[in-house]
Parts: sequence; C-alpha cells; structure tokens
Amino acid sequence: MKHAALAAAAALASSLISLPSMAQGVDEFGAYGGLENAGRERTEQSVAFEVRVGQYPTRIDDQVAGSPYQDTFGKKKRWQAGAELDWQLVRIKHTLSFGPALGFAYTNATAKAPLAGGGGLSAQDTRLNIFPIHLLGVLRFDMIADRTLVPLAPYAKLGLGYALWWSIDGEQGAQANGVAGKDTSYGWVMALGLVFRLDWLDPAGAATADAALGLNHSGLFIEWLRSDLSGFGSADVMDVGTSSWVAGLALEF
Repeated sequence: MKHAALAAAAALASSLISLPSMAQGVDEFGAYGGLENAGRERTEQSVAFEVRVGQYPTRIDDQVAGSPYQDTFGKKKRWQAGAELDWQLVRIKHTLSFGPALGFAYTNATAKAPLAGGGGLSAQDTRLNIFPIHLLGVLRFDMIADRTLVPLAPYAKLGLGYALWWSIDGEQGAQANGVAGKDTSYGWVMALGLVFRLDWLDPAGAATADAALGLNHSGLFIEWLRSDLSGFGSADVMDVGTSSWVAGLALEF
C-alpha cells in the first residue's frame, strides 16, 4: 500500500507539473494567467488620483452686509477645475482605505469694473481669482464594489483648506484706499462622494490595464463639497469658500 500511495502521489505531481503555468501577467495579447477572468485579483493599491470640475458659488456675501460680490460680478455661474492626489496609507483589502489627500482648484469671476463715483460701469474689466488648496483625510469604502456586483464606492473627506485670492482691475492689481486687493483665506473643508467604477464594462480590459500599468480601478465620481474659509470665524478673513457639487474622473493605482 505504501508503494501504491507513493506511486499515486508521483503521478499527481507529474500531472500538475505538466499543466500550463498560471503565473499572472500580461503580454502583447493582453492579460493571462487568471487576470483575464473578470479581473477580481488586483496588484497592490496605494494611490488615488482625481481630475475634478464643478461650479464654484463663493460664500463671500454670506459674511458681510449687502452683496458686494453679486453686485460686482452678478449671478452668473462660475466654474472650478482642479486635481487631487490621495495616499491610501491604511488599506483593508476589499473593505476600505484611509489616508491623506492633497488637492487644488482654480476659479475666477470677471465683470466690468464699477466707476468710483457709482455712476455706472467702466470700460475695463475687474477680475477676482481664487486658488483654493486642501489637505484632507479620506475614508473610502470599497466593500460594495469589491464584494458585490454593484460598482459603487462611497467616500468621505474632512480636513483643512487654504486659498490664495487676488483681484485685478484692467492690467493691474486692484487697490482700495492704498491696500492691495489680494490676501489668503483658510478654514475647514468636508466632502461626501460616490465613485461609479467602470471596470465592469470591460473586465478583461481592466485586468490588462492593471497588469500592464498598475491601474487598479477607474471610475466617474460625484461629490458634494463644502469649504468654509472664513478663518474659523475671524472677522478679518474673507470667506472665498464654496458649497457645490463636483464631478470628475478617479483613477486608483
């Protein structure tokens, strides 16, 4: 019996050795070795990158008497564009990730400058430029997208915001009573969002992109963003923050 068991084990080992190699990888024909099947197994993931766009209604008029911003620039919708890089420092596979994120955006508003005497508008433009930056903690929930057939991954963000802003009249920096029309604002930022992953549209192609480029996931996201840049309630800081919807493309590597 002992010799028979050894012979059976040897035969099994021989048959396994003769099977095609199942090493995961990619060649000129695409992914192979299991990666081509639904793409469930991924390379190590540690970074997320977002390209962001959305409206930017400022909060300037919320903290002052009257409506100086609206009186100057009107009710026209303003837009922002920016980017964000997340480091997924803590990661529980197929469940969640947490880590810091650094992002920025840019927006501006332009209108004809009002005359000093208040009798109408001048021929030159006045422009307000805002360049907000944020440093956030990001908590991403992957369990729905990774463990079910529903390709949705919600997330939450909370942290600090800082903005550079400056005003230009014509070709020169704006001034009022000898004071330059530029400064900085700071405060807090929060956001709630949802990523709609695109991997399910072409699982084999997504697996190939992961094996070849390290692109774990791609998706479209929508996010509600609120930034209060009033200096934590300071009367000396102009709040150039916003409350708005932002959307864009998210890539995870």
